[in-house]
Amino acid sequence: MARTLYLDVDGVICPFGPAGTTGWGSPWRTADAGLLPVAYAAELVAGLNSISRQPGVRCVWLTSWEELAPRYLCPAIGLDGGTWPWLSADGPASGDGWWKLRALQADLEANAPDAVAWIDDQLDHEAEAGLWARLLGPRLLAVSPDPRHGISPAQLQSVTTFLAGPVF
Repeated sequence: MARTLYLDVDGVICPFGPAGTTGWGSPWRTADAGLLPVAYAAELVAGLNSISRQPGVRCVWLTSWEELAPRYLCPAIGLDGGTWPWLSADGPASGDGWWKLRALQADLEANAPDAVAWIDDQLDHEAEAGLWARLLGPRLLAVSPDPRHGISPAQLQSVTTFLAGPVF
């Protein structure tokens, strides 16, 4: 069983302008990620760390942070993603359209996982990505968190279940 989780940072792990408490009911934590301060939910980090330890799951950074996510964000928030590969806007899939969709498609072609979970706050706003996701059907779980809140507990649970379960 080969599964891949593609993960964005801004609006997903680190929400924009978080207020109040996290979806888990805890206060937002803040950390200096070397470039800027970030807010995050400790429970989300723990959940992502758990997912990354599932047998057969490969985690990949798909974020404008690119190599800065493993280098700066991971140590700042305690995420075990320092060795995860990252996809680049300047990679072999650069060109027309949303760079993240092109980069993900190229990575899928190279690695051929059985199932894919893609978490990005822009997914609901990228028509081409939505059409492509529907073509993949049950092999793809697309999650588009509210960028003001990041990944919710229910969304994290759906990703965890999807990556652990059968595709069909």
